[in-house]
Amino acid sequence: MKIKLEEKFAEQYHKNADAVYFTPGRVNLIGEHIDYNGGLVMPCAITLGTWIAIAPNTENKFRFKSLNFELQTEVQSNQTHEKNGSLWANYPIGVINEFINDGKEISGLDFLYFGDIPIGSGLSSSASIEIATAFALNNYFNLGYDNLDLVKIAKRVENDFIGLNSGIMDQFAVAFGEKDKAIVLDCETLKYKMVDVNLGNYLLAIINTKKPRELADSKYNERVQECQTALALLNEQIKLNNLCQLTAEKFALHSHLIKDEIILNRATHVVKENDRVHLAAKALNGGELSEFGRLMYASHQSLKELYEVSGKELDTVVDFCAIYEHVIGARMTGAGFGGCAIALLEKGFEEDFIKHLTDYYVERIGYPAEIYVSEIGNGPIKL
Repeated sequence: MKIKLEEKFAEQYHKNADAVYFTPGRVNLIGEHIDYNGGLVMPCAITLGTWIAIAPNTENKFRFKSLNFELQTEVQSNQTHEKNGSLWANYPIGVINEFINDGKEISGLDFLYFGDIPIGSGLSSSASIEIATAFALNNYFNLGYDNLDLVKIAKRVENDFIGLNSGIMDQFAVAFGEKDKAIVLDCETLKYKMVDVNLGNYLLAIINTKKPRELADSKYNERVQECQTALALLNEQIKLNNLCQLTAEKFALHSHLIKDEIILNRATHVVKENDRVHLAAKALNGGELSEFGRLMYASHQSLKELYEVSGKELDTVVDFCAIYEHVIGARMTGAGFGGCAIALLEKGFEEDFIKHLTDYYVERIGYPAEIYVSEIGNGPIKL
């Protein structure tokens, strides 16, 4: 891919690239809609991701082109900028804004991006682009940020520039990923530990429902607000910084404070999903893949019934996995409202799984899903 991107860069800009970088996407193995509630999540980096080729220019401009999108744009390098509609380049422009606001000296560059993460699928293409841009700028200009600094910068871009009230999980997973390991991250303290993910005779199948979703335009922000409402009601009796400070047992003692059934359902999912992450880490440490798979199914059911962020497409995938004997666990991953599901699939049955899932899905949804097989990969690198 590096050679191909360098060739395309030369075609687009009529000069050679000076450096090439790669940053992965991520899947969240378990712990969904927990990051903005201060709890535990368990993401991992994947081998799909974002490549960037860069070279300096003398026009004091940042020029953005992509092999995935026809739209290209440029901005001045010595001033900050506003978000421009839904343009993909908002993500790197937002990163550049943060660097400029932080007083960093960065001069004109030409960028060429390529990503093999399905856009809008829930595999964090946006976080991958943000961290890829931040990592490249930090490395190229030797700015002295560490990876946690880059994560915080990218989160500010998502929250303040893009306008999505997301937590920090996506950027953290993309920046800190390690091969064959998952990250158990406390989203309140940012303390984390790596957990070995020995899948043995299984692999990670990623199923893109092909139902597009725009998170900033979805009900994501509504779910954030519903959780804040639940927290405020609970704080009438107990003092909490976030919902995930509650165990399921303590929540049961105080849940009567939440009279609205929908708000209660949202809070119940958050508290129990946080507990599932603890149990999932224990299962993986003990090599109990079947138990981990059971927890995946339980997570999906809660996201479907209590948090209501699944949908017909995601449920169809998980329903098939539940009856396919060579899958031991499956769930939606990411924010939902479309996007992707993941499954633990027995090795050697990839082609059979793809064929039968495709038939099942097309019959019910009307078009095929995209199915990928991925390893658990590393974080950003200079190639």
